Amino acid sequence: MLVLLGGQRSYAQESTFVSGKEYTLDSIQVVGLKSFNEKTVISYSGLRRGQKVRLPGDQISSVINKLWNLDLFSDINFYAINIKENSLTLQIEIEELPTLNDVKVFGLKKGKTQTIITETELEKGKKLSESFLTNTKNYITNKFKKEGFLNTKVTLNTVPDSTNVNLYNMVVRVDRGERVKIKDIVFNGNEVFKDKKLASKLKNTKKRAFYRFWKSSKYIPDDFEEDKEGLIDYFKEKGYRDARILRDTVIIHEDNTLTLEFDVEEGNRYFFGNIDFLGNAAYTDYQLSTVLGIKKGEPYNGVLLKKRIADDTKPDGEDITNLYQNSGYLFSNINAVEVSAINDTINFEIRITEGKLASFNKITVVGNDKTNDHVIFRELRTKPGELYSKDKVVRTVRELGQLGFFDAEQISPDFKNVDPNAGTVDIEFGLQEAGASQIELQGGYGGGGFIGTLGLSFNNFSMRNIFDKASYRPVPSGDGQKLSLRLQASQFFNTYSFTFAEPWLGGRQPVQFSTSLSKTNQFRYDFFTGRADKSQSFEISSISIGLARRLRVPDDYFTLSQSLSFQYYNLKNYFTGLFTFGDGVSNNIAYTVALSRNNTYTNPIFPLGGSNFLISAKFTPPYSLFKEVDFSNLENDPDFQTLNADGETVPDQGKIDQEKFRFLEYYKVKFSGTWYTRIIDKLVLKTQTDFGFLGAYNPKRGDIPFERFYIGGDGMANNFALDGREVVALRGYPNQSLSSQDGSTLYNKFTLELRYPITLKPTASIYALSFLESGRGYEGFNDFNPFNANRSAGAGIRIFMPAFGLLGIDFGYGFDSINQAQQTPNGWETHFIIGQQF
Repeated sequence: MLVLLGGQRSYAQESTFVSGKEYTLDSIQVVGLKSFNEKTVISYSGLRRGQKVRLPGDQISSVINKLWNLDLFSDINFYAINIKENSLTLQIEIEELPTLNDVKVFGLKKGKTQTIITETELEKGKKLSESFLTNTKNYITNKFKKEGFLNTKVTLNTVPDSTNVNLYNMVVRVDRGERVKIKDIVFNGNEVFKDKKLASKLKNTKKRAFYRFWKSSKYIPDDFEEDKEGLIDYFKEKGYRDARILRDTVIIHEDNTLTLEFDVEEGNRYFFGNIDFLGNAAYTDYQLSTVLGIKKGEPYNGVLLKKRIADDTKPDGEDITNLYQNSGYLFSNINAVEVSAINDTINFEIRITEGKLASFNKITVVGNDKTNDHVIFRELRTKPGELYSKDKVVRTVRELGQLGFFDAEQISPDFKNVDPNAGTVDIEFGLQEAGASQIELQGGYGGGGFIGTLGLSFNNFSMRNIFDKASYRPVPSGDGQKLSLRLQASQFFNTYSFTFAEPWLGGRQPVQFSTSLSKTNQFRYDFFTGRADKSQSFEISSISIGLARRLRVPDDYFTLSQSLSFQYYNLKNYFTGLFTFGDGVSNNIAYTVALSRNNTYTNPIFPLGGSNFLISAKFTPPYSLFKEVDFSNLENDPDFQTLNADGETVPDQGKIDQEKFRFLEYYKVKFSGTWYTRIIDKLVLKTQTDFGFLGAYNPKRGDIPFERFYIGGDGMANNFALDGREVVALRGYPNQSLSSQDGSTLYNKFTLELRYPITLKPTASIYALSFLESGRGYEGFNDFNPFNANRSAGAGIRIFMPAFGLLGIDFGYGFDSINQAQQTPNGWETHFIIGQQF
């Protein structure tokens, strides 16, 4: 006898089976198997011999659901057979889903094919259920429709594989057809606004035009729906709060184009009337009105009103919600309610529920496996017991991101144990460690010999554990200090440098201490032997120490830094034309003071907003005041004269310049300002201006041949930049081509750079950019003309990997000539970027 207990069939036969009775399972059978074995299915079911079950009952129903949820079978039935008085045999009849063995995609390029296979999970071993096949077909169709291929057709064919039971091969055929372009956009019913103005508000839906190369004219339904909402918002911004789209029609033409037709109703224009505040005790009506910034009689703007109440696009925006949130009112609630509309005037009430003041309770961080807790906690603006402030939470996220030790895109403040009754909130900052150290190891042939470079930069170093062997993983880390070592050598030069920085000197205040040491030796090339002539050498030794302190006035984004440096130049028979003398020494003792302000958003590699300003001044002592030397008359001093080949007494220019520049005397002023403006999504406009001037206290002594500006090219210093020069990038021109051979004492530069990230993952951050630049170097203010600058444009890409730093390439076109007499464009230049700042 056989009795159906569960499944999709609907018959039963008469038997001694008693419904609702409890039976013991004498045995369990499985029929219909193709690729599975019986033990596996019984194991999946959870049933076992000797188990007591009530038939029918919840146990069997649960087993059926369990097997269905495996997504391995297309049909499942349970039967009771061999029924005895208190026992029976349970038979499970299954029908297995076919298994995918191989898939081929036709109609797409190889790259697109692999993408489709990955995104739809068409991998070997996939079970081919009807729902999976339907979802796969719909996904591929919709994917290409979103790219403007509205006529995409997809077919899926499965055929049995002869090599094995229940294996199937699949053939996917994709016919995208031609991309459908928007031929025209038509508006009906609009009287106030012209069609062209309304069409411009459809940001992602544009009609075909030969001049529009930056935005395609493809029709994407999802973007279209978003643009319709944006169009209504535009009406509301102009006071037409009742405006609506009565109907939108897509008209498809035979030439594979379409016309979008809108029937709109503008309605009447409205104005703001009275705006009253209710429930406010912490702030006066006048204070709230000032923040709201909307006056009676202004055209109604629903979008603006919403943003002034709470701007969701700006975490630190100047709106009423943030005003309360930054003053401890975490539980406040603010709503704008329209209370009356008389003729064309709308009166509002801003209803405020302030709630109880909230305080930070428990502040924790998680995810810092390498960085020590004290390095993180000293940067936190959120302190237990202090009043809650949203601004402090946002600022903490920014400053943790700017440390460079964590993935700035993954820093997340998690609000926990929010208790309105107690007025407390716990915050847990989730962190993900990112590589903070970089290594540079390279060798190559150049300048007539092998050049080897070893550079190590540890940006999260721990000096206190330097003698602790257990801390080397591979180096002591976790205390937030920075240590850099760089060695570069060939037979013609060698350079050694060491830099150390402690950002919190003493551990109590954000006072950064830094020091650096370096030494460079340069040797002349001997044209007869092809080797270095060490009798002709140039040596530079330098040391500097600095302190930088975060200020509180005007605000705590400002930093005041000071440094004292000494450089010793020693030339021995080194006559190259690089300097005005070839034998002698120069000493450069300088004091530098700089004021900077940096409030860029979170990610130092790719800031989404904010600005960064720096103004600095570098001074040497005014030696001319202490030493009475007439530098303009040294050529007549016998001590600075020599005999020429004809036996005549002439000025010895080398001795004169040695006297002038034995102790360098100058002042140097620089300014740099950078703004980051978020256009849409993560498209960012970087605007930058730079200026530098090198001056002399004593005009008779003249400008020094050191510390000058060299403009043009990739901005990367070369091995021969031994005179303290500053190399300033200006793409689209050869390196240092926009200054004279001796360098400039004055320069200015302007940059517009549009950036968009490809990926901002911690393993590799990549972004593309396009740029416009102009600038050049000048001999002084008499020669200065910011409108007589060299201009360029181009595009490039940047890749930042924690272990190697910043890498990039730029293609720049110089619109002007580097030789003013030729008046021909410089043309295209390719620049490789290694290790420059962001």
